[in-house]
Amino acid sequence: MSEPSTPADGAPRGSRRRDQHDLTAVERWIDDRANRLLRDAPDGGARAKAVEFLVFGAKQAWACIFGAAMLAVIVAARLWYPDDVWLARNDALVVAAIVIQVVMIVTRLETGRELWVIVLFHVVGTGMELFKTGVGSWEYDGGGVLHLGAVPLYTGFMYAAVGSYMVRVYRLFDLRFDRYPRVWLTTIIAAGIYVNFFSQHFIVDLRWVLLAAVLVVFARTMMHFRVFRRTHRMPVLVAFLLVACFIWIAENIGTITGAWLYPNQEDGWQLVPLTKLVSWFLLMMISVVMVTWVYPPKRPDRLPT
Repeated sequence: MSEPSTPADGAPRGSRRRDQHDLTAVERWIDDRANRLLRDAPDGGARAKAVEFLVFGAKQAWACIFGAAMLAVIVAARLWYPDDVWLARNDALVVAAIVIQVVMIVTRLETGRELWVIVLFHVVGTGMELFKTGVGSWEYDGGGVLHLGAVPLYTGFMYAAVGSYMVRVYRLFDLRFDRYPRVWLTTIIAAGIYVNFFSQHFIVDLRWVLLAAVLVVFARTMMHFRVFRRTHRMPVLVAFLLVACFIWIAENIGTITGAWLYPNQEDGWQLVPLTKLVSWFLLMMISVVMVTWVYPPKRPDRLPT
């Protein structure tokens, strides 16, 4: 679904243009030049739809830049990093992850405000990793000194990549929400999901109850996102599922390289079970809640001046 088209400057008709202060300096530079390039693009028909689709893909790719860089270095390290050098592969990945993060901040691809969200993802993700590897849910290749227990320190950056995507997509697509649930309610559900990741190993697994709670609470929530000349709408539950699917694909790439393995993959690689989509879907709930602590959900009619 989409709302009425916009004039050539990219601002939706009948509404105000997004405040460019939501973008970093580099993103504003790119946004200005992209608008100039697409200024004469058609406003209707198949070519207009093609432009919208290409801009959508470009923005998604830009939002994924941290995660894509992390996945690229993980794959490259598994394929080409020598086994006999003084710096262990896992430690090299930690150094590479730190470099990527520093570059993101120095080049103003991320803001200091977003860095707090990413650090929070680090903490939450590392806590989960320490527990899950301890109970044998998955394991990492050994080696190196930059680790906590059996968890290489670069793994925290993989969770940070999810956080980076979430905060960047919020800005790049100027996300607005209809009928968004109370943040305190979503926080309670997210806390329950996080606790269940641990407690399911000792008491009853409540993931299906928690999944049902997410479906009920977000059933009526509609996400509005602006691409180029149109503001589109999508049920937020569909957005959660799509992001979970992409993480599942990335997870398969990571296990193919042997960066980490599930117990059923130790005798030979197998596709990560589709049931993991439920876990990633629930992780989206935790991710969204953490982002709302920094970027409170906005309604479509509350546009910046």
